[in-house]
Amino acid sequence: MSIVLRSVWLRGLLAGALGALAMAVWFLVVDAAQGVPFRTPALLAASLVGVDDFATRPGLIALYTVIHFAAFMVVGVLATWILAKMEVAPSILLGLVLGFILFDLVFYGSVYVTGLDVVEALGWVEVLTGNLLAGVTIMGTLHFTGVTRGVTWWEALAQHEIVREGAVAGLVGAVAVAVWFLVLDLVQGRPLFTPGALGSALFLGATDLAMVEVTFWTVVGYTLVHLAVFAAVGLVAAVIVWEAENTPPLLLGVMLLFVVFEALFLGLLAIVAEFLLGPLAWWSIAVGNLVAVLAMGYYLWRKHPKLREALASDPFDHTR
Repeated sequence: MSIVLRSVWLRGLLAGALGALAMAVWFLVVDAAQGVPFRTPALLAASLVGVDDFATRPGLIALYTVIHFAAFMVVGVLATWILAKMEVAPSILLGLVLGFILFDLVFYGSVYVTGLDVVEALGWVEVLTGNLLAGVTIMGTLHFTGVTRGVTWWEALAQHEIVREGAVAGLVGAVAVAVWFLVLDLVQGRPLFTPGALGSALFLGATDLAMVEVTFWTVVGYTLVHLAVFAAVGLVAAVIVWEAENTPPLLLGVMLLFVVFEALFLGLLAIVAEFLLGPLAWWSIAVGNLVAVLAMGYYLWRKHPKLREALASDPFDHTR
């Protein structure tokens, strides 16, 4: 076996194993938040062997864990081999693409093999997030174990400026909203109620205030989803701002993005946790989103002096 082939195998196996671990840890957090640790591997193992009772038995959990890691190690080797053949460097963007591919495979594969719609049984948000984490982990591992020198995550993001700015903008917006609702919760004498309530609705299926559980798992679980959503919004905003440097009127897209974001948040809240539309007054949600947009906009505004100069002269000049 050649050194190159051995490298592909070893890097692929390692990347796949870490990707499997990332997803396993994610669902451990989700299951713990729902009060049923190891529910996911037990449910999936039971569906594979055709058992109706998916109680969290050690044997079922061990069986699925072996299959889970083996499958991801195969994915890791295939991804390494394909990238080597195409001479393409692994990146975070490719990790996200791989995550969406894995999501599709889980959806169609589970229905075809077991007849169980895993996405419906576990929740599409949870399944998609787990696959995206696995995809990014696989590509990140391949990046850091390549023939080039090891680099930091920040250096890796710096190679894709739009992605880096989008990630930072999303983080800024997420923190701004989190701080806003933390202040509101503290003023009302109920610390961390908002993330706990949203986490309860998302992970525990809470449908009224009596079912809300403000625990470590509901707060952390929702916070992870919160960060993922804002990362996506930040990326879209960063793309618009970069394009607006050449076409300033595109900044109108930022206003449209805010309107869409506001409607999307209220719509999702009405679907997932309608009972919170009372305790979380509409004005607090609107102000929270406005604070997030202003914080993200200020960060992106400071990062693009060329756009500031263009707007200071003639923002509707299409000849530039």
